[in-house]
Amino acid sequence: MKVILFAITLFLTGCASTNGLAVFSFSNAEVQSLLTKQMPNLTENVNLMGLPVQLNVNDVSVNIGPDNRDVISLGLDTGAEINAFAFKYPVRLTFQIEGSPYYDSEQKAVFLRNLNLLDSSVEAGSYKGNLKPLNNEVMNLLNAFLAVNPVYKLDMNNPKVALLSKVPLDMKVVEGAVQLVPRNWNNSVSYTHLRAHETE
Repeated sequence: MKVILFAITLFLTGCASTNGLAVFSFSNAEVQSLLTKQMPNLTENVNLMGLPVQLNVNDVSVNIGPDNRDVISLGLDTGAEINAFAFKYPVRLTFQIEGSPYYDSEQKAVFLRNLNLLDSSVEAGSYKGNLKPLNNEVMNLLNAFLAVNPVYKLDMNNPKVALLSKVPLDMKVVEGAVQLVPRNWNNSVSYTHLRAHETE
């Protein structure tokens, strides 16, 4: 353990004495990429006005730090089918939610919590309106899904990121990105940014 801490100290000291302290950051695109891969797993049956609905997420949009707030906003465009009287009726459901990101040091990942529903709508044939009858059930589903599925997971195959993850990290949300910075580091030290796509 002492050897690991010594190596991390050397790494951070080297950064501070040359290009500055290493800061890992990831953007809207990286979050969207991971969620796009995960969301097909969110194929669930819910109930709309007493009728069974097969819910499938087709598209995800991501906005980190909207209006300079410490939240991540997600737009979900879903296709669904209402099963009734031996017929299937196609329905389009859209949701706009936001949540507070937090870093789990054990899982080396960022999750969303305290989800809020900002907007929802349903399109079925010529009908288009709010989705209030389904809101609570969908929010419970999304809360359960995002509690175990991170919006970003650190790439431990990246040596710099793997080393940085061994120290306590603070998280900062800026417009378009989330930053992870070693905790209690001198704020006067300049930063060298490690992007999610870096592999050196």
